[in-house]
Amino acid sequence: MSVTQESTNMQTAQGADQSQVLREEALLEGQSQVLLDESGEQARLREDEAWQERERRNLFKHVEGLGELEDITEVEYRKVRLERVVLVGVYSSAQTSPDEAEESLRELAALAQTAGAEVLDGLLQQRDRPDAATYVGSGKAKELANVVAAQEADTIIVDDDLHPSQRRALEDVTKVKVVDRTALILDIFAQHATSREGKAQVQLAQLEYLLPRLRGWGGSLSRQAGGQAAGQSGGIGSRGPGETKIETDRRVIRKQISRLKRQIQQMAPAREVKRGSRRRHGLPTVAVVGYTNAGKSSLTNRLTGSAELVENALFATLDTAVRRAKASDGRLYALVDTVGFVRRLPTQLVEAFKSTLEEVSQSDVIVHVVDGSHPDPFAQIEAVDKILSQIEGTEGIPRVLAFNKADRMDQAARERVSQLESEAYIVSARTGEGVDALRQRVEDILPKPSVRVEAKLPYSAGALLSRVREYGQVVSVDYQGEGIELVADVDDQLAAQLMDVALDGAVGESQ
Repeated sequence: MSVTQESTNMQTAQGADQSQVLREEALLEGQSQVLLDESGEQARLREDEAWQERERRNLFKHVEGLGELEDITEVEYRKVRLERVVLVGVYSSAQTSPDEAEESLRELAALAQTAGAEVLDGLLQQRDRPDAATYVGSGKAKELANVVAAQEADTIIVDDDLHPSQRRALEDVTKVKVVDRTALILDIFAQHATSREGKAQVQLAQLEYLLPRLRGWGGSLSRQAGGQAAGQSGGIGSRGPGETKIETDRRVIRKQISRLKRQIQQMAPAREVKRGSRRRHGLPTVAVVGYTNAGKSSLTNRLTGSAELVENALFATLDTAVRRAKASDGRLYALVDTVGFVRRLPTQLVEAFKSTLEEVSQSDVIVHVVDGSHPDPFAQIEAVDKILSQIEGTEGIPRVLAFNKADRMDQAARERVSQLESEAYIVSARTGEGVDALRQRVEDILPKPSVRVEAKLPYSAGALLSRVREYGQVVSVDYQGEGIELVADVDDQLAAQLMDVALDGAVGESQ
């Protein structure tokens, strides 16, 4: 082979090697580019997710259907033009789920309708914490102002307790009145209170709420000069604006609060006299408690045959009502229908209604009524238990849990209640379903009379025998020629009265 031919072959081989190297380099570059593209795509996806999360937090979420809720009450104030309101809520995803936030806003809508308002829209915002200045943030406050103007709303109701500065700042931006959850509940209580004590309790709660929220305009509303009047010789430092209008208002409100507290204290003995009368006769007491609009009054009517006010409205019952019922063994006992509770019940109301809530701590049995048709009845149970824990003396009282409105519960809801609360009773005050079983359970755990009496009574003691039938448990009665042979379980006082008139007899402790 010639030198020229060898050289040509070597060049050809070198060219092939170079082509192979180039192909490998291109392949590596292509793979690197694919990896770069994939990492870039992942980075873009993460960035998009971050932006979407930021957008979700920055957007108002409209809660559908709030403006279409049917009226839950028909009262005289609906004859006038209803106040048009927009509801606003802020929630943190770390503490509250979106469903819980929506349910809370729907409850706020029911409260607003009970107060006589027309709900136009409901807005929810997700953020870590409410804005310290305007509750929703400056940008969202302007957006809220546009919604209010478009809906021609009169008022904004916030699903939270606002600081006075937040309320003022939000009013300045939106140019309409701003009301928080506490003020709304206080307004409903003021509308529904009927008794003298109930009205005084509500007024006390309103004044305690209003005191730190008074608004003033500084020295421009001065009422007097400090020291002597200006221009007269009163000495250096003795002249000034004096007491301003807001200071005067605070002083007047404090005086009214003191006066109302004295009035409520003066009313307490009358309630204590009634409780003492029940205790003196050995009349057991059953307190009916529960969330507002759970059907406590309806169930009380069904158990006692009374005709207490029943209304499909929140806080229809504010004044404690006591009704008598007769057990299957003939004994009498009292059912006490109490004021309904609600999530985040204002502390002012808990304090003001302390004398009313004492009925619960003085009872022998607590019947906890729950709205079984509610989407989340267990959240209502938790709210009621939280408020009951604030009432002294309720820890050791036996409790019976009753899920009312069974006629509106589907099978899935019934099965869930049976699994989570196996000892609860599913009842319907409307149809009577399960009421007899609930009544029997309550009667079984009522306190039994503590003294066994065996006595022969004269026939002239018929009235006393009647009291034994009402307030005690009669074991046996034998009418003989000399008198009435009686064996019964009664309390200490009734036992003493029986032995005073007995022809002969014995007293001993019940087993």
